[in-house]
Amino acid sequence: MSSLIRVVVILLSCAASALAAVPTQKFSVQYSLSDPAVPAAVKETPASQEWKGKGPVPGLREFAREKAGAIWLGSDDGAARFDPKGSHRWDRWQYFYGRRWLADNAVRNIVVDESSDVRKVWIRTTNGVACLEWRPMTLEQKAAYFEERIAARHVRYGMVADSHLSVAGDVKSNALSDSDNDGLWTAIYLGAQCYRYAVTGSAEARSNAWRSVQLLMRLEEISGIPGFPARSFVAAGQRKDHGEWHPTPDGQWLWKADTSSDESVGHYYGYALYFDLVANAAEKTAILKVVARLTDHLIRNDYDLIDLDGKPTRWGQWSERYFQTEEGKYEAALRCIELLAFLKTAQHITGDSKYAAAYQDRIRRGYAKHMKDYRRWPGGGEINFSDDELAYLSYDPLLRYEKNPELRAIYLDGLRFTWGQVRPSLNPLWNYISVASRAGQLSDEVRAESRLVLERIPVDMIKWSMKNSHRQDVTFRPSEDRFERRQITEVLAPDERPVEKWNSNPFIPDGGSGGHSEDDGGYFLLAYWMGRYLKAVE
Repeated sequence: MSSLIRVVVILLSCAASALAAVPTQKFSVQYSLSDPAVPAAVKETPASQEWKGKGPVPGLREFAREKAGAIWLGSDDGAARFDPKGSHRWDRWQYFYGRRWLADNAVRNIVVDESSDVRKVWIRTTNGVACLEWRPMTLEQKAAYFEERIAARHVRYGMVADSHLSVAGDVKSNALSDSDNDGLWTAIYLGAQCYRYAVTGSAEARSNAWRSVQLLMRLEEISGIPGFPARSFVAAGQRKDHGEWHPTPDGQWLWKADTSSDESVGHYYGYALYFDLVANAAEKTAILKVVARLTDHLIRNDYDLIDLDGKPTRWGQWSERYFQTEEGKYEAALRCIELLAFLKTAQHITGDSKYAAAYQDRIRRGYAKHMKDYRRWPGGGEINFSDDELAYLSYDPLLRYEKNPELRAIYLDGLRFTWGQVRPSLNPLWNYISVASRAGQLSDEVRAESRLVLERIPVDMIKWSMKNSHRQDVTFRPSEDRFERRQITEVLAPDERPVEKWNSNPFIPDGGSGGHSEDDGGYFLLAYWMGRYLKAVE
């Protein structure tokens, strides 16, 4: 064999291997029982074989096998795929339940079609037929798919948030509405676009990011209180949820008050990333001004958010006075992480020495020492996954900007402990922030588990009702969560549990809204593009 031919053979072999390595994403296409597109074999009643082993639910019967050996089983409680070669527990057993995957849960036949590049599995139930398709799709293509959905159904006045579906599962019935944390969810999307721009130089990513920055600025402006961002806003006369609403002087808008720490964390996090990764000189000046107003409001009011009534908001308090209350003693560790991140970010963006002085003053008053108690509460404390999100989004800029070795040692000790506590949730964003902050190494295990989660987050972001508490392959913790819900011991694959953002408890087996809302998916985009930025994801 000549050298040239040998090179061609090697290249063809590599190309074939690369094609084979392209991951797939699961899609479910629903059909009626009488639809002519449904293969005749699916409509038959086969002689299924009783499954002797133990699977996710009892009563499983074997209906079909894939060429590679995976077995398809069905029951009156959904379908399951068993792959004896699966390298991860999520791959060994996969469970399909509810409207995300099936017309109903009473499985009557399963037919596997592997005649094309897209593997199809037809599952007939009592009321219809679902065709599960494994479509080749890289994570970058998946991210683009999410972007298209957000552009189509999830942008309201620049805010990126969930949409409501008046007809369950029908995206054509969607209507955008406000939420308590429109600023935070938009900031998470903003962070994703910043990392996307840093990785790809995409003009679209830059445009999306700047639109999100302008939205955050609008939230601060619309309240009429310098440095006090609104939770959300709607046009006068539009649908709005419960909460504290105020009209703008011109009567054109209503803005939502009682702003929480969630919103403040989101604003500082988003501004910091855009300032560092995207902004030009003019944009930096604009961000500098709004960050100064946000921080001046806190300093002027003894580190509390002061609402129109002249009082601190319910969840916008970082003052020493608040730490003396019973609630504040528990909240102090997290609030100290947040406030030090605000002040350090303001110092970094503005270069103004008064923010450095305020930061050092809080250090002298023990704010850094309080941080060590996060998730180490004396006497115990409840686990709040929303607090974990706020802690991580605050640790990220704080450790990016703090250079003092003594302070970094304190902060890293807290983050390392927190990371150890949250690792069982297999959260890729917490993994990436921990690695970027130098709290740990990007080991092969961290890299692999993070990518697996990104791959298994469903492409369908509709919040279908999901149930896993009836499964015989899950075990329960002895304690309930803070909402008195039962918790399982190990997280299930994301496509087998309810669609939830990173602030939710992944150990809750059941949930969803019956298909009446659709998540924007920004939580996936932020983790994915940060992973790309860190070269943790190819």
